[in-house]
Amino acid sequence: MSVEESEHCAEVAPPAALTERQTEAIGFAVDGLSDAHPRLSARSSFSIVQRILFSTIAAGLVAAFWFVPVLTGTVLMSLMIVLYTAVIGLRVDLMARSSGHDRFSFTDDELAQLDPATLPRFTILVPAYREPEVLPHLVDNLAALDYPAELLEIKLLLEEDDAETRAAAAAMNLTAPFEIVVVPPIGPRTKPKALNYALLDSTGDIVCIYDAEDRPEPLQLKKVAATFQQLGPEVACVQGELAYFNADENLITRWFAVEYRAWFTQFLPSLSKVDAPIPLGGTSNHFRRDLLVQLGAWDPYNVTEDADLGIRLRRQGYRVAVLDSVTYEEANTDFVNWIKQRSRWYKGYAQTYLVHMRHPIQLLRDVGFGGFVRFNLFVGGTPLLAAINPISWMLLVMWFTLEPQFIVDIMIPPVYYAGLAGWLIGNFAFFYLNLGVAYTFNKWSVFRAALLLPLYWVMMAIAAVKAFYQLIFNPSYWEKTQHGLSSQSTPPTSVPAVLPAASPTNPERSDLSS
Repeated sequence: MSVEESEHCAEVAPPAALTERQTEAIGFAVDGLSDAHPRLSARSSFSIVQRILFSTIAAGLVAAFWFVPVLTGTVLMSLMIVLYTAVIGLRVDLMARSSGHDRFSFTDDELAQLDPATLPRFTILVPAYREPEVLPHLVDNLAALDYPAELLEIKLLLEEDDAETRAAAAAMNLTAPFEIVVVPPIGPRTKPKALNYALLDSTGDIVCIYDAEDRPEPLQLKKVAATFQQLGPEVACVQGELAYFNADENLITRWFAVEYRAWFTQFLPSLSKVDAPIPLGGTSNHFRRDLLVQLGAWDPYNVTEDADLGIRLRRQGYRVAVLDSVTYEEANTDFVNWIKQRSRWYKGYAQTYLVHMRHPIQLLRDVGFGGFVRFNLFVGGTPLLAAINPISWMLLVMWFTLEPQFIVDIMIPPVYYAGLAGWLIGNFAFFYLNLGVAYTFNKWSVFRAALLLPLYWVMMAIAAVKAFYQLIFNPSYWEKTQHGLSSQSTPPTSVPAVLPAASPTNPERSDLSS
């Protein structure tokens, strides 16, 4: 598992002796962002104003339910319907905007024409924690990258107290471009802190992040270089696609794979197209190093530091390009493991939302009205939608089966009909579009699994409730998710292309294979 998934985010006392350079690096790693931009750090999840505001709202709701319960229920139900419909509507809009050609793509001939003298130098940062068994595969996967070795700097970030992984790395006798960086056990024991620690001594023009189990496409770095050459200086990051090499292993991995494909081939490209803030994925993102340092790099206190960094880039006027290049990783195969990972993601999205909404007027100025609305509905709405879904289903089922009086009281006719229409139309459209995504896998097993996606939404609801609980009572807790559980170890030779035509909207394509 990666450093980001260590047990706790608790701070650790410094060791007895550090060199001057180590002291500087650890200071930047732990406090770089909070010192330079304290208002953008998740060191404290809730600002003082937010604590007062949420406490006042909670007290006001208790009082309102006590004195005017029906009116309060009606107002809350109406608000929930509006939010639910808006969040679903944004996702449908983003999927509908996706043309299948929104990502940067290059042919082999175009890449072969790149002038070696103009290629940038890459620093690849790979955090690994208690994963000695994956190191040989990791080295093989990165050695397979088709890029001049003299322009590569690959840093394996190992924790000082992880003796087993350090011993395994030492036994491999790695040579350039590989380098082992030992991260002191100071501050939060997180992936972003390890990345920050190694960043100052990196020499690449572009900094790339991979996880220890990642298997990037060999030509990915050349595609990134070509993308940066084609675009202007306003583009600070190129995000690759993440996919799963064990996508067809079981029902959970099939659901997960459909969700990931929609995320990286439709949601993120569409957000980029409309110039909205983009919550980045955790790996296969490639940054201009100078801008990364300037921004304070990653937030070591945010449990989805990648999403937060994407929002900060947009607030500073920079853009993210989405690349048609795949990196394979392992999908969680286990229900409990999946809940642990997803609850951390939801908690991190909530943290990111709270951090950037500390000063909403400034956020509005930074990203514009459209970006502000999409940030609220996509970043804030992602965990909110997952948490609200079961409430909507429960009320709908109760209405048609039991018709309890309290629903009759709070659901005045305009609210009821609007809510029912939003629920049915929004969920049907979202479900239908996800079936289209599942269709692009050209596998009946994945498509059949997509027919049961509402059950996956129940899993999301469980994870969201857990995330909000931890956000309040244990915001800095980093829960372990175990990797290496998959029985499948070899990625497919190619990823099926995401074809706009390969969906239920185009009946001419019906070549699904088993």
